[in-house]
Amino acid sequence: MDLVTLIPQFGGLLWTLLAFIVALSVIVAIHEYGHYIVGRWSGIDADVFSLGFGPVIYSRDDKRGTRWQIALFPLGGYVKFRGDANPSGGKDEAAMSALPENERRRTMNGAPLWARAATVAAGPIFNFILSILVFTGVFMARGVVSEPITVGDLRPLPSVQELEPGDEIVEIAGVSPPSFEAAADFESFLDGLPTEPVLDYTVRRGEDEIVVEGPYVYPPIATSVVPRSAADDAGFRKGDVILTIDGADVFAFDQLREKVEGSEGAPLDLEIWRDGEVIETTLTPRRTDEPQPDNSFRTVYRIGIVGGLFFEPATETPGPWDAVSSGVAQTGMIIEGSISGLWHMITGAISTCNLSGPIGIAETSGSMASQGTTNFIWFIAVLSTAVGLLNLFPVPVLDGGHLCFYAYEAVSGRPPSDRALKVLMSIGLTLVLSLMVFGITNDLFCP
Repeated sequence: MDLVTLIPQFGGLLWTLLAFIVALSVIVAIHEYGHYIVGRWSGIDADVFSLGFGPVIYSRDDKRGTRWQIALFPLGGYVKFRGDANPSGGKDEAAMSALPENERRRTMNGAPLWARAATVAAGPIFNFILSILVFTGVFMARGVVSEPITVGDLRPLPSVQELEPGDEIVEIAGVSPPSFEAAADFESFLDGLPTEPVLDYTVRRGEDEIVVEGPYVYPPIATSVVPRSAADDAGFRKGDVILTIDGADVFAFDQLREKVEGSEGAPLDLEIWRDGEVIETTLTPRRTDEPQPDNSFRTVYRIGIVGGLFFEPATETPGPWDAVSSGVAQTGMIIEGSISGLWHMITGAISTCNLSGPIGIAETSGSMASQGTTNFIWFIAVLSTAVGLLNLFPVPVLDGGHLCFYAYEAVSGRPPSDRALKVLMSIGLTLVLSLMVFGITNDLFCP
């Protein structure tokens, strides 16, 4: 292999690393700032606020005596509060004993229980707040589909389209479409349409109501590509249209789904239309465990493209309350899905390959960044929710573990002994490192 062939791969690696570092840095900064600011509000002083670990490449001290620094290895961060033995916490006995009684209140270990609990809980809570704000902003930017359904932008397709932006859809194949927001009804409506490459559309264009021809409503077009999927690895792009599968013509997304699900993982030969050019490629569908409405999982084969209508529906900006409600609901769905997925992996209902490690997260970061700024920001919000949830697990060394210690203190009236804390923290660190190794193993060896 010569140097020229390595350049695109090296560039892709740099892009992936950069996207991963940006995503992780934003999430860590918000998480640690939550600890810092709530600690400050609660009367606890911070000695160090660090983004990254290892040698310090930049630092400055503020008027409160906190050192703000950026370290060489951007794989996390920490806040070291006054009186802590190290960035992970613990009591610095020498430093604490040298402090006057009135100064000990401004340390993490000398603060009241409520202040310590609020400071620790703030990290994950700020992650959730970040997610809600991002989802809210995206929902407001994208808008909600106008009623009646109106053609916005037409997606490029190889077939002739007689519809125009601004057309209001009155009927498709003689049937009036339901509200787009009623997802179940709209899906049933699509299922009831004749599966034909060309359909009649009754549209309101200006003052006139006319009938024009258009493609099947839900063509085999990639409106987005799932990161680390078979399609992603094969170089699929947003807007690619699948023309044939194993030599058979397809014009509906359901035809594509049937071919993929019926392949049982066998390679498929595809013809793709991209910007007027026909490209041939072969890819192998992958086994996927998909969540169902009842929180169970179904094993299917997928290639990793998301479909959509042959046009972008016109949208209108939702109200602030509706956008915030949608942002909260989206965050809740991610939390619910994550817990359900973890439980089904533990019980063996789905493959443990669904758990990704840092390599997989980095690859996903690069893939989402390559699909556009909005997709990348959305991914940061999803990852922020996952990080917040992970930190609430009752594992020593994580925030959830510290909250369990505080709960014990609240009930018993005294904190766990230093010896018990050291043992539990060692166990917790072992569990976290084991999980990381397991995730990396999945990244390297899972299909």
